[in-house]
Amino acid sequence: MTTMTQAPVREFKMPDVGEGLTEAEILKWYVQPGDTVTDGQVVCEVETAKAAVELPIPYDGVVRALHFPEGTTVDVGTSIIAVDVSGGAAPEAEAPPAAPAAEAVPAEQPAEAEPTAAGSGRQPVLVGYGVATSATRRRPRKTAPDGFAQQAVAGVRTELNGHAPAAPVPAAAPVPAGPVAGAQRPLAKPPVRKLAKDLGVDLATVTPTGPDGIVTREDVHAAVAAPEAGPTAPEPGAPAPEVTSAAPVSILAPAPAPASYDTARETRIPVKGVRKATAAAMVGSAFTAPHVTEFVTVDVTRTMKLVEELKQDKEFAGLRVNPLLLIAKALLVAIRRNPGVNASWDEAAQEIVVKHYVNLGIAAATPRGLIVPNIKDAHAKTLPQLAESLGELVSTARDGKTSPSAMQAGTVTITNVGVFGVDTGTPILNPGESAILAVGAIKLQPWVHKGKVKPRQVTTLALSFDHRLIDGELGSRFLADVAAILEQPKRLISWA
Repeated sequence: MTTMTQAPVREFKMPDVGEGLTEAEILKWYVQPGDTVTDGQVVCEVETAKAAVELPIPYDGVVRALHFPEGTTVDVGTSIIAVDVSGGAAPEAEAPPAAPAAEAVPAEQPAEAEPTAAGSGRQPVLVGYGVATSATRRRPRKTAPDGFAQQAVAGVRTELNGHAPAAPVPAAAPVPAGPVAGAQRPLAKPPVRKLAKDLGVDLATVTPTGPDGIVTREDVHAAVAAPEAGPTAPEPGAPAPEVTSAAPVSILAPAPAPASYDTARETRIPVKGVRKATAAAMVGSAFTAPHVTEFVTVDVTRTMKLVEELKQDKEFAGLRVNPLLLIAKALLVAIRRNPGVNASWDEAAQEIVVKHYVNLGIAAATPRGLIVPNIKDAHAKTLPQLAESLGELVSTARDGKTSPSAMQAGTVTITNVGVFGVDTGTPILNPGESAILAVGAIKLQPWVHKGKVKPRQVTTLALSFDHRLIDGELGSRFLADVAAILEQPKRLISWA
């Protein structure tokens, strides 16, 4: 009877730090093996598809092992760190043994322990796992009797070539390279399968070097590094290629090697984390919600003067005051006048959900990609409160500390492309929202003012909206109201 070690070692698993997220990348470890940790202490920073988040440890103890290095993407629910909660130092006997089998297991795969021989006394590879062979030994491959495998392969080949399997193939007949229809699935752990998928490698074409025929990460990298081999040329005089149809050849032929590229002239950046989530969200939004974009060019000279006056107001001391603040306020007032703009589409119920609150999203460019945190209940904030919230939102996003909750449940969004000197654009809706306002660069331009051409501060606004929710009339009235407020900011008072 085998037993599992019940040592006082706790395995801290990757939590679901968002809503339904399945994986996260470890950005930075703040502790190392041997360090003492306390309940609530931050031990690492991870990046999900929505944000970078710091993870606190939920108990006291001594770090025994870090199961993954920085830069590794780990599935939710996978153990990432082992902590000895007894307070004692890690004994020498529990260090990973230098057995060849242990060296074949990558450090990124702590979830499965190496099989051990019963009664050998060898310690498990990872702290906290017992030496029970029944729980950790991989199921052996099922092998067919001698001669049967070759006959089965021969039958597959001859049937695909359009011939009935009249007789077994002689032992000297070559077995085609690559996967064969009906062959068993190659043995590999989930992280290795993911690596192969990312690199475009067919595991069936990889020669395994791990124990029990397991494909390792090194095997996958070796397959990528190997020179690309062309299709195997048929033996001179061999009739098989002449009678084989196109379909069977594609089944029996090896999978094509991944395309090579010039590393001196090209750089490839993996798409993951925030960038990957943003790409998927934008594709989903663009091909789900029917977008309509309208434009208006407006004289914002009076708004720019009001910005300068507010900077001198003691009520705004220490707060960030800029044109975006008044643009946000103008949008909130325009929503109050046109509440149907602030809505969402319920596909399951086939209903339009009009919301009586505004969670105002502000698109922010960060080193990790574009994120859209939002100010909760922005409609209920005074102008100084809105300025304070905008300042906190921008600084938090710049530091990469935006929480997933801050990016959820937005209703409408502002994207300020003008800070890059861009006049306007056709923004894509943030998924689940009804409208997004793009603000162009504010420039001094010739403008007809009171019957004369004068230099005025002018900008162009672009409003994209979901045409299932907002028809042309409502969208036009809403955009015209935003422009009217920015042209005459006193409407912030008269229309409020």
